[in-house]
Amino acid sequence: MSTDTLFHRITDYAHRADPYPLYAELRENGVARQEDGSYLVGTYHEIAALLHDPRISSDVRHLTDPGDALLRVGDLPPSFIGLDDPEHDRQRRIVMRPFGPPHSPGRIDALHGDITRIARELIDAFRGKDRIDFVDDFAYPLPVTVICGLLGVPREDVPQVRAWTNAVIAGLDFTPGTDPQRRRRAAGEARTAMAHYLEELAGSRRGHPSGDLLSALVNDAGPEGRLTTPELMTNAVLLLIAGHETTVNLITNGMLTFLRHPDVLARLRDEPELMPSAVEELLRYEPPVQLLPQRTPLTDVEVGGITVPRGAPLVLVLAAGNRDPLRFADPDRFDPARQDNQHFGFGSGIHNCFGAPLARIEARIALTELLRHLDTPRLVEDPPPYRRSPVLRGPRHLLVDRVGGG
Repeated sequence: MSTDTLFHRITDYAHRADPYPLYAELRENGVARQEDGSYLVGTYHEIAALLHDPRISSDVRHLTDPGDALLRVGDLPPSFIGLDDPEHDRQRRIVMRPFGPPHSPGRIDALHGDITRIARELIDAFRGKDRIDFVDDFAYPLPVTVICGLLGVPREDVPQVRAWTNAVIAGLDFTPGTDPQRRRRAAGEARTAMAHYLEELAGSRRGHPSGDLLSALVNDAGPEGRLTTPELMTNAVLLLIAGHETTVNLITNGMLTFLRHPDVLARLRDEPELMPSAVEELLRYEPPVQLLPQRTPLTDVEVGGITVPRGAPLVLVLAAGNRDPLRFADPDRFDPARQDNQHFGFGSGIHNCFGAPLARIEARIALTELLRHLDTPRLVEDPPPYRRSPVLRGPRHLLVDRVGGG
């Protein structure tokens, strides 16, 4: 089959449960130009080089035809992940100041006890149930509770947050033969509503510090100053969505992988000290973010012997690079003790995921507690139904039986 249809096939929902044969096809063909003029890259070393190349822009406004930019929040500016340096660096520093090192080095580590407590409370609620939906009953409520607590979002508003988030993620569905414009409009409306909600929440803390991230962003000025109101709005949306969506997929993909590999599950129960390594392998083997659809060369760039012209859409298929046999030995095998595992689970370069430390801790604690307390979990359906997005890939539901625990 022609390689110029690879993006259509990868994004077709029919392949959501197992896109990896298509990723292998992409790697075999190097850089694949698509019918719409975009270029797909799926080999590890080329992706790594592009993620560190200052000639590659993350700002969709550099596209020859920006169209309906996915990261746009109504009329608001892009969040910092959609900007290039030096503006990217300025905003990222401001947002990171209350979130983690070097200015707030203990904030994430201090959550260890709370995350453990939340995980155990959710697992305790399994008692007496013969069947659970792992996503709805555990993988979603854990990280959303944590990030809402960090930001200072009231618990009673979580259902509204989920509705907005679902609409935003639906805007990342590129399934061929469907109308993306309606979903993208709905996504923009949801982003705008969430942005105004978070700006109002932050505004109520201006002059009245309350210890959460929104309070810090409006009250604590560092060397770079404060975010403007539009910058605050769009970056608060980023913190809230990115702060739980990828972790939901990471935890769910992790449990699904363990259930598909009972030998690994048994080993991790016997050797819980392997869990940090196992989480890194999950980020390589079943990454929650499968591809980056919006990168743009600022000049003509040669990639794998192909010249990608200035302004052309460049799609970096991270999940394909994570299984490149030229980088990883036996890449289609899940090895919880894999060494030299420099994966793209959190990207790489200046746009490396700012929430990676939190996601790692949440996944380690969640999966350790699950293996400790669940006796004989069994998949009800394999493959399970997946979410629509090919970008943020994970099961929408994961029904599990025999979840009694001690």
